[in-house]
Amino acid sequence: MDKPQTMNADQTAPEELAAQPVQLPTHPSEIADLPPPNIVPDGVSPPVRHPLDPLTADEINLTTRLLLATPPLGSHIRIITIVPIEPHDKNYIINFKSKDQLQRRVSALIRDSQNRTSYEATLDLINKCVEKLIEHQNFQPPLTFDEMIESDSILRKNEAVLAAFAKRNIKIDDVVFYVFSSGYTNEHDSPAKRRIFRPYAAVRKSPEDNYYAHHIDGLVITVDLDSFTVEVEDHSVVPVPSYTANYDPERIKSPNNIPYFPDGLRKDLKPLVITQPEGPSFQIDGYQVTWQKWRFRVGFNVREGLTIHMVEYFDQPRWRSIFYRASLDEMWVPYGDASPGHNFKNAFDVGEVGIGLLLNSLVLGCDCLGEIRYMDVIRNNNKGEALLLKNAICIHEEDIGLLWKHTEYIEQRTQVRRSRRLVVSSVATVGNYEYGFYWYFQQDGAIHYEVKLTGIIAPGSIEPGKIPASGGLIAEGLYGPHHQHFFNIRIDWNLDGQKNSLVEVNCESIPPGPNNLSGNGWAARETVLVTVGEARRSHDASKGRFWKVINPNVKNHVKLPVGYKIVSMTPACYPMCHLESCQGGRSAMARHHLWATRYDDKELYAAGLFPNQSKGDEDGIAVYSEKHKDDSLVECDLVTWYTFGCNHVVRPEDWPVMPVETVGFRLLPDGFFRGSPAIDVPLSKPHQSKETACCGCTNGDKQRTRPYNWKSKRLTAN
Repeated sequence: MDKPQTMNADQTAPEELAAQPVQLPTHPSEIADLPPPNIVPDGVSPPVRHPLDPLTADEINLTTRLLLATPPLGSHIRIITIVPIEPHDKNYIINFKSKDQLQRRVSALIRDSQNRTSYEATLDLINKCVEKLIEHQNFQPPLTFDEMIESDSILRKNEAVLAAFAKRNIKIDDVVFYVFSSGYTNEHDSPAKRRIFRPYAAVRKSPEDNYYAHHIDGLVITVDLDSFTVEVEDHSVVPVPSYTANYDPERIKSPNNIPYFPDGLRKDLKPLVITQPEGPSFQIDGYQVTWQKWRFRVGFNVREGLTIHMVEYFDQPRWRSIFYRASLDEMWVPYGDASPGHNFKNAFDVGEVGIGLLLNSLVLGCDCLGEIRYMDVIRNNNKGEALLLKNAICIHEEDIGLLWKHTEYIEQRTQVRRSRRLVVSSVATVGNYEYGFYWYFQQDGAIHYEVKLTGIIAPGSIEPGKIPASGGLIAEGLYGPHHQHFFNIRIDWNLDGQKNSLVEVNCESIPPGPNNLSGNGWAARETVLVTVGEARRSHDASKGRFWKVINPNVKNHVKLPVGYKIVSMTPACYPMCHLESCQGGRSAMARHHLWATRYDDKELYAAGLFPNQSKGDEDGIAVYSEKHKDDSLVECDLVTWYTFGCNHVVRPEDWPVMPVETVGFRLLPDGFFRGSPAIDVPLSKPHQSKETACCGCTNGDKQRTRPYNWKSKRLTAN
């Protein structure tokens, strides 16, 4: 891998902006300034070394050539996503050697707008052929950048749109259109009938102005993406908010800005420099990462973005498998504002757009800090061309404080260790929101997953002096609709082998009686979830409920099955919409926090393959669970689907750019190891001769504490 780059503070901002070219212009003036795409030609891709390697530019270009040569496809089609199909035979992957024959297959979703139909293609890239081409007339693939750009041009000429803005004394040249998926409101939105999206509009006062502060409310605009016809529903005229909400260093000094900082940026923040003089402790070989006792593979595709594969831990003296594959397979953002201009808003950002298409190019010192290694990725555009995204995935180490400590006063000694973790991350901009996706590998054998939410809320406008029923005021005449964020992580387990089971653990009081005479007794009751139908479970905080994946055939040193438990890091989140509503029909993946199925290579996404404009009952985890409800989950090739999230009750402090809110879960070893695997972590070394080690000693010896005089009950001099 390349050596990490360094830059000073003056370089950071320009580098950040240069790395984030606008992919989706919101105003005609931005189109001319778009940088040329980083199209990658044939013949420059590195060789594929492993079946799980992300797609190369050569493979994407080959896919496009094969598609365009396949009737009835032609040059008019939009190639929406090209994603790798991972080999079905897990033993082939687990035992793969460099001399083995590669298997490389892909799936492509295609839109033929001329004939108002879609296709799903399966291609074999080794044999250079299209294996299957399935037409889908009742489903809609994800939205595309090209459709959004063409829509912008159409909207600016549409008579109904112009009339609505004229009614509000708004000039079209001052208007910005920004994307929102359509959801499903009634049968007229059926994906079998039309392909649509519902953009929002706002006023932009200058090229750098934060236009979200000047939302144009009361309108519902619907664009047919095949015919490019436009429908406008005008429900009410609401004044456009006048206060600005800019966040660049100069504009926050304006008295008309919310928030207003007359002195600009803070002047008292001293530099914090993170260095590793000997370099990082991890190694990267292709897409395989090794750190401490961890080994795993990093993956990528344009739908899910960052994926993690074949996670193993080296444990006295062998590699032990934990899971085979994990990914963010879907996220759902339903809004709780029932007003006409907002009641349709609920988005499946993975399946309706593609997280991998929205990833940022990360910049040292901004998105990542320290001794960094980056991975680039290749994506496709709607012509099927291969595009390079630099620095899409960031890998680095972090010091996170205390790992373990104990002070023994009687023996006058202390042992303490600091905790370090390996971070694998990416960041996506999904319209107004930013989401950071972080996998953390810990020295105690734990794996944490976090989503960091930031960016700009999608606001609404309201008559000054009024209070929104389902939102929080953030400025005069402007509010943030309350909404929820749900994330589903699909984990294909391989815990010391492929025969795993699922256990639910509830903490319960022991009934008064011979076994609990004092009344304080309680126990952690374990229940094996025997079938797929039983494994539709929700959190119960009153019982401290969690779930555990075990391998019944592998026992630990106390003769119990080895296991890893799934523990939430944030309060449980439940859908707030009525299940009978149109939004409620799309809430299936969020109705339970844990689902489980047996591995099926056709069941990959919690909201199904085509969530765009879906009612929600055609495909996805609820359908899989019902279809297989009687299938046994005992000692099987187990897949868990874990849903977590948060209620975003909007507050003024979320404006104009929301401070990070973190949600996530932990995978903790539970009987997997023979005691704590973190006991062998060494003492931290001092960087300079005057510094002391973290235990208070310069030589790494145990620390001596001041003796305690038990008679006088006070410390004595050393």
